Amino acid sequence: MIKDFFKFAINSVEHRRLRSWLTILGIVIGVAAVISLISISQGMQHAIEDQLSVLGTDNVIIMPGGGNLFSSAGAASTAKLTDHDVSLIKKVQGVDKAFGMIYASARASFDDQTKTVSVIGMPTDTESSWFIKKFNVQGRYPQSTDRYDAVIGVDYPNGVVFTKDLKLGNKFKIEGQTFRVVGVLQAIGNRQDDRQIYIPISIAQSIFNMSDNYGMVYVKTKAGANVTTVAENIKKAIRKDRDEKIGEEDFSVQTSAQLASTIGSILGIIGAILIGIASIALLVGSVGIMNTMYTSVLERTREIGVMKAIGAKNTDIMLIFLVESGFLGLIGGIIGVLLGIGMAMAAQTYAAYAGYPLLKAYITPELIAAGLLFSFTMGSIAGFLPARQASKMKPADALRYE
Repeated sequence: MIKDFFKFAINSVEHRRLRSWLTILGIVIGVAAVISLISISQGMQHAIEDQLSVLGTDNVIIMPGGGNLFSSAGAASTAKLTDHDVSLIKKVQGVDKAFGMIYASARASFDDQTKTVSVIGMPTDTESSWFIKKFNVQGRYPQSTDRYDAVIGVDYPNGVVFTKDLKLGNKFKIEGQTFRVVGVLQAIGNRQDDRQIYIPISIAQSIFNMSDNYGMVYVKTKAGANVTTVAENIKKAIRKDRDEKIGEEDFSVQTSAQLASTIGSILGIIGAILIGIASIALLVGSVGIMNTMYTSVLERTREIGVMKAIGAKNTDIMLIFLVESGFLGLIGGIIGVLLGIGMAMAAQTYAAYAGYPLLKAYITPELIAAGLLFSFTMGSIAGFLPARQASKMKPADALRYE
């Protein structure tokens, strides 16, 4: 019986091609939008999680002014993290290593071009340099004996920042001070990080007049220590030292896991909003299917009367039209899924070319199956009322219909 129902549905689509394809188009647009947005949203989340996994799960980040990694490392705040705070943090139980970093915007000049770039002052001592050494570098990292040596992001030798490639061994200026490139950092995965310049923290303090003022303190916990507990103990220690009340701190403490969760929540909210907007197209497509099915019922009234006259039951008539509406949704779903995958891959390709490699498509069999099932279900639901109307027709009335 199900095979016969699908034959009816295929014959109906073939005999009403223009109307059917216009109806299917609404579902195609909606499914394509939803599939592409979900795959890109999930892809971004996975890409960011992969980046955070490089740093490890045993880290704690302390920032001034109640800031976070989305607020330019405590910029636009009078709060500070100082050497005293770093010393205090190192004494907290469970802390293995801790160091401060300086963040600043600066004018960088190379080959008669000047750009505003982001500069990070990093400690060069062996105890602290473990952080940056998590990333591969072509060349070497600045050493404790170095002064005006710098490590640059991967965008500089690729001609993305300056017209001319800034490479290993080249000299350039930061705020008028000449530096030599001793290392090129591997691609990290986003435009901001791939355009960072890393210099010794002592030189950064001198150039930017930021002595004893850190934009971030990075902590590595001891093996086996509970990272969440260590983070809470750090917060308590600084709060007690500054005589601050709970909820009124002028600093923030986050673990890597908490940071990943925050990013995931933000991406989830953005994704839900975008998918909600895209779902409007699906709703419009469903209304189109309903309208098409009502028209189909009217056109086939005499056919319905004949089927009932030779013994077709109400449920048979209802299933014929439900399968037909579901079939329309399924065709739209198949085309929409393929189009959505193509759109997501195109967006990923363009993002990589434009310097946003974190924008990636993440397509799974589950997502494809869900898209097809959802489109078939939406089509069937949209056709329920027309199918019910068809099943309730009386044979005599249907046969007399002109």
